[in-house]
Amino acid sequence: MTDTAAAEAIREGRTALGIELGSTRIKACLVDADDPARVLAVGGHEWENRYEDRVWTYSLDDVRTGLQAAYADLVADVARRHGVSPTTFGAIGVSAMMHGYLAFDASGELLVPFRTWRNTSTGAAAAELSEAFGLNIPLRWSIAHLHQAVLDAEPHVPHLASFTTLAGYVHRLLTGRDVLGVGDASGMFPIDSATGTYDERLLGVYDGLPSRQAHAPALRVADLLPEVLPAGAPAGELTAEGAALLDPTGALQPGIPFCPPEGDAGTGMVATNAVAPRTGNVSAGTSIFAMVVLERALTAAHEEVDLVTTPAGDPVAMVHCNNGASELAAWVGLFERFAAVTGSPVAGDADAVFGALFAEALGGEPDAGGLVAYNHLAGEPIAGLDEGRPLVVRTPDSRLTLANFMRAQLYGVYGTLALGMRVLADEGVAIDRMFAHGGIFRTAGVAQRFLAGALDAPVAVGETASEGGAWGIAVLAAFLRARSAGDVLDLGGYLDERVFAGAAVEVAEPDAADVAGFAAYLDRYRAGLAAEAAAVAAM
Repeated sequence: MTDTAAAEAIREGRTALGIELGSTRIKACLVDADDPARVLAVGGHEWENRYEDRVWTYSLDDVRTGLQAAYADLVADVARRHGVSPTTFGAIGVSAMMHGYLAFDASGELLVPFRTWRNTSTGAAAAELSEAFGLNIPLRWSIAHLHQAVLDAEPHVPHLASFTTLAGYVHRLLTGRDVLGVGDASGMFPIDSATGTYDERLLGVYDGLPSRQAHAPALRVADLLPEVLPAGAPAGELTAEGAALLDPTGALQPGIPFCPPEGDAGTGMVATNAVAPRTGNVSAGTSIFAMVVLERALTAAHEEVDLVTTPAGDPVAMVHCNNGASELAAWVGLFERFAAVTGSPVAGDADAVFGALFAEALGGEPDAGGLVAYNHLAGEPIAGLDEGRPLVVRTPDSRLTLANFMRAQLYGVYGTLALGMRVLADEGVAIDRMFAHGGIFRTAGVAQRFLAGALDAPVAVGETASEGGAWGIAVLAAFLRARSAGDVLDLGGYLDERVFAGAAVEVAEPDAADVAGFAAYLDRYRAGLAAEAAAVAAM
């Protein structure tokens, strides 16, 4: 597409816009709706969660202002690249961090501060639900947050009229519809893949729980959950109020169709073309998680694994870790500051500092020289931690070098994830291809190589790795537009034939020395979790 053709497509609305609210950045991505692999413009806005009254949260004011800022940045990028200003789009999609708890009364007022996926205060509820359902219900799931509020007899529960995820909330702001994509909904309450909606039997099990009947006798969970929609289904249109919220300048016109809002796990699967059985992906950011599309049911419930779905509703095993690359980034920031005070030419260039330190890690010993790095800023259920305390631990005979230190930090990003993935390996879950995306993979050949060693599987990274979920939800918006125009392809076929057919992919095969070295590292990592728990208790 020429620059002139791109400008014409933008003016005529032959585009798809994706907006994703990540943990540290709100990103907007505009693609050519007829060729979604072509990114036309991007925008972004930095934001950060808050830890208030022992709750990880974001304010809804920050949600609104952040949306506006990211959209304005996208519009500015469109003007810089193409010399036009968009007034409409072919379709829009919203994605955000999965899980958590946004509770509203009948007038739409927020009843308690937004409780994000990062909170680990739902242990009693998750344990009771897991036993009652015969499935692992993780601490971060929305139903666990709701049930914990019921168990604690929180005063807001009698006033509860609906609860949803962050993507569902933003979608409601922009369209007025209370719906969710099936992938995001599967992190609220278990989904029956045969029906494509909430499991009817388990809804009844929940309403029959003695604890629910004792503490909230009038509550019926089915009445509170959003409607579930599969990828490609129409999910409403941009209202006049939504247009004014997203673009206060008044240039954006209402009436634009929306695809179902999705969670970051689902958009990550789309962004890596990992929606078919025996495929999987790893998404690394503030959190890190792996999604593996299943070809058969697991033989047992595992507390390390939860069952969700693709945006099309197919069953997925998810290994979710609350802590990803934040601690690694903090250490890189420290070294960047050191570069600044020494007058180094890389000062102020974070990408250059990441690149230099990651390259140094390649020279480290395969087992990181005896060093172990724990990245636990928040609680980590798979590791048995209610709270986090980042640690670097080594024995007196370990080799403390910069190369080993950086390799340990990179390995630490994957440590808890690897514990969960070992469970799937023991279940005999087969993976033909594993894709990775997220900013950590922008430095070519390092984080990707170490992940291949950690998983003992080939890991692919594509050109869109750093765009991530914002591009993934833009693709889902383009898929809606294609389906509305009569395209009969399912989501997997659409991705294969319309999006990824010509995509460049770099594949890292597992190196035998890395596999053995990471296995030795993981043995020390697992043994040292007692030190992590002691640090939480003592500090």
